[in-house]
Amino acid sequence: MRIIKRLYGFILKSFLPLFAMTFFIVLFIVLMQFLWRYIDDLVGKGLEMSVIAELFFYAAVTMVPMALPLAILLASLMTFGNFGEKFELTAMKASGVSLLHAMRPLIVLITFVSIGAFFFQNNVLPTAQVKMWTLLFSMRQKSPEVEIPEGVFYDQIPGYNLFVQHKDRETGMLYNMMIYDVSHGGDNSTILLADSGRLAFTADMRYLYLHLFHGEQFENLREQKSLDKNVPFRRENFADKEVLIPFDANFNRLDEGGMRNQYVGKDMKELRHTIDSVGLRLDSTGQLYGRELQNTAFPLLLSRNVMRETGEREKVEEKADTALVQPVDVDSLLLSLNPSMRGSVFDAALNISQRQVTDYQFKSMVVHDDKYTIRRHKIELLKKFTLSVACLIFFFIGAPLGAIIRKGGLGTPLVISVLLFLVYYIIDNTGYKMARDGRWEVWEGIWLSTFILAPLGIYVTYKAMNDSAVFDGDRYKAFFRRLIGRKQERTVTNKEVIINDISIAEAVARLSGLQEECRLYCESYPGVENYSQYWMKGFDVKRLDVISVKLEETVDYMTDCREPLAVNKLMDYPVIRKLWLYQPARSKWVGRIFMCLFPIGLPIYLLGINAQRNLKKELQRVAEVSGQILEILQK
Repeated sequence: MRIIKRLYGFILKSFLPLFAMTFFIVLFIVLMQFLWRYIDDLVGKGLEMSVIAELFFYAAVTMVPMALPLAILLASLMTFGNFGEKFELTAMKASGVSLLHAMRPLIVLITFVSIGAFFFQNNVLPTAQVKMWTLLFSMRQKSPEVEIPEGVFYDQIPGYNLFVQHKDRETGMLYNMMIYDVSHGGDNSTILLADSGRLAFTADMRYLYLHLFHGEQFENLREQKSLDKNVPFRRENFADKEVLIPFDANFNRLDEGGMRNQYVGKDMKELRHTIDSVGLRLDSTGQLYGRELQNTAFPLLLSRNVMRETGEREKVEEKADTALVQPVDVDSLLLSLNPSMRGSVFDAALNISQRQVTDYQFKSMVVHDDKYTIRRHKIELLKKFTLSVACLIFFFIGAPLGAIIRKGGLGTPLVISVLLFLVYYIIDNTGYKMARDGRWEVWEGIWLSTFILAPLGIYVTYKAMNDSAVFDGDRYKAFFRRLIGRKQERTVTNKEVIINDISIAEAVARLSGLQEECRLYCESYPGVENYSQYWMKGFDVKRLDVISVKLEETVDYMTDCREPLAVNKLMDYPVIRKLWLYQPARSKWVGRIFMCLFPIGLPIYLLGINAQRNLKKELQRVAEVSGQILEILQK
């Protein structure tokens, strides 16, 4: 028990520093992504560093749900990858500690992290999001910092355009100035020309103060209208003039109340309350609209409204009262009118129909907005749980993968983590957008990534517990080599020290028997068979297995030979592969199906015939090499 406790402490000490490091690295990366996204709202506003730091703090807190799962995935991959690379995981298993047992302290730790993530999502994140978005919207409304360039018009002051030919940066003087006051429209603009001037802010930072020297001012004496041709204007020469331009340069924070009422600023209790209240309102609105549609006798309503608008209500009152008992015959009503009045009726009917369509569109928008509000609140409610589940899933993906790949450091674990997180991010965003737009149910879209990645976590955990070589490159190379028909090369190493010498008589017997088996097998299948024989008979795979086993046993036995030429000759033996194409009739129903499906079976037949020809060449090669080795031994 004491050793186990030390092992748990060792695993935790190995995991926690990596987890802290990867968490802050990932958080920094996503925070930089936030900066690039909103850089235009921050630059050129003259904001204080304390305000920007406050925004970045709240943004970092908001980015925790994105950084935490990736940090757990990367840290668990690196931790167990290091254990595997340094053979520490092998030592644990040799001591009777299974992989799941070694993961136990981290499972407990990640469970507490997941519980903490839930409370973070419910209690901390809404407050941070409210403050971040309120601060960001306040920054967007902040007026830009006044920095008038030389030689171009500056239009960042609302209602004014300024032109400065030259600036003296040491004294702050502006030369050859033109100021266009277009706050009352271009036709009523006031123009000021000045040889020089100074620009400054008032003490309360709410006005721009312009002190102009030696210039002229042009302005209309009254507001010009579109039909006016001649409007008197005034020209003023001045030697010294002061102008105040409204320009609020202060940073004014918006009220957080509006953002707090949004879905991003609510906890679970408030989200459920909003969902219930909006759902109740939606149900009552839907029932009201449904009753209106059921109780609306459209032909009767149309007839009464049309006659009211065309002045023929008295003619239709009697028929309308009868229509309460029996259906209205609209054609008879129209035929009772003269042609000119009938045209007026059609125009009135069209207007009424358009008003009805507009009314129904408005009601549809009201219902759509309520449904959208419910969906957004449901999404935010379910996201309180998805972060906790994602942390557990990524741990059960990362830790077993690290034990399988046995690579530590930041190389392979980082690549795998980024690829897996990209897959998760794409799936999660796809489900989120489908749920937000109402194409899927909210729970389907939000839990989509969990439904896909949870089986992956179970699979890799199972494979790691059973020491399966999921990422064994040699296995995949051999599979693709067989798939493209490439032969596997045999490698035989000369032994420097031979302990057990071979018996020449036994070696000759083994080689002669192998040579005879290959010759008899080739004689049993002398030519290429036709289509039906191939599918219903094929080569004898069991007999081929016997030859393959004898070949491998002979090669293993001959590696202890003291004759180097004979050992080198063993590399000329081909590796006998067992392919389904040799004998498709092992499953007779499969052979009959493919034999009947000629368009599909023909390409397989051609591949199978080619494989059988190559097999006969390999067996002939085995017999030939066996004969050459026999000659070497006999000499």
